[in-house]
Amino acid sequence: MSKTVSAPPRVLTVAGSDSGGGAGIQADLKTMLALGAHGMSVLTAVTAQNSRGVQGAWELPVEAVRAQYRSVVDDIGVQAVKTGMLSSAVLVDAVAELLAETGVPVVVDPVGVSKHGDPLLAASALDGVRQRLLPTATVATPNLDEVAQLTGVRVADETDLRRAAHAVLEFGPRWALIKGGHLPGDAVDLLTDGTEEHWLRAPRHDNRHTHGTGCTYASAIAAGLAGGQDVVAAVGAAKEYVTGAIAHGFALGAGIGPVDHAWRFRA
Repeated sequence: MSKTVSAPPRVLTVAGSDSGGGAGIQADLKTMLALGAHGMSVLTAVTAQNSRGVQGAWELPVEAVRAQYRSVVDDIGVQAVKTGMLSSAVLVDAVAELLAETGVPVVVDPVGVSKHGDPLLAASALDGVRQRLLPTATVATPNLDEVAQLTGVRVADETDLRRAAHAVLEFGPRWALIKGGHLPGDAVDLLTDGTEEHWLRAPRHDNRHTHGTGCTYASAIAAGLAGGQDVVAAVGAAKEYVTGAIAHGFALGAGIGPVDHAWRFRA
C-alpha cells in the first residue's frame, strides 16, 4: 500500500543562473532545500560566472520567462516567490505583472551588481524596479549599493540605515530589509515597515568567501514565509542561517568562494 507524503513548503525563485554554483538560481535552490522547502525556478538569464567574476550574460526571452512561471504556478502552486536578477526593463515589467496576479508573499532582491562589481541590471530597468517591482514585495532586501542605485541615499554608517529604509519604503514594499554588511563593525541589518523597527546583529566573520550572500539571505526569508512564519520571524531565522553560511564559506577557484549552504549538515 503506497503512502501519501505531504509536500514541503513550495518556493519559486525567479532569477539568473550562476554557472559557478555560488549565487543566483543555484544558491536559491540550495538554500530552500537546506531549510526544508521545495524550490522551483524560473530562469531569467544565463551567466558565465566563476570565482573571479562574470564573463558573460545572456537574457532569456520574456515569453520563456512567462511560460516557466505559468507552468509552475498554474499546476504546482507556490507559497512564496523570491526574485533576483532581472536584467532588463521588459523582464522587470513582465515579472512584476505575474507577481501581482499570484497573491503570495514576495521577497524582492533588487540585484544590481555582482559580488565582483559586474553590472547585472540595465539603467533603463531602474524605473521599473522602483515603480512596478518593489510595490509587489512583502520584503525588499537591498544591500547598500542597491539602495544608492535605487534611491540615491548613500549609507556611511549605521545611523543612515533608517533613512535608507524609509527611502526604499517610499516605493511600496510592505517591509524593507536594509543590509548593512558592507559597513565596518558587526554585520547589522535594519528591518522595518515604517512603524516597527527590528535591528539584526551578528558578529563579522573574517572570511572573504561570501559569494551568494544576498541570494541566500533572500531565499531563506522566502522559505520561512512559505512555511508560515511572519516577516519578523522569517527574517530573524534567515539572518541566523546566512550568518552561519558566511562563517563556513569556502575557497573555490582563484577568487571569491561561496557561502556554505549546507553548513548545518556539515557541522
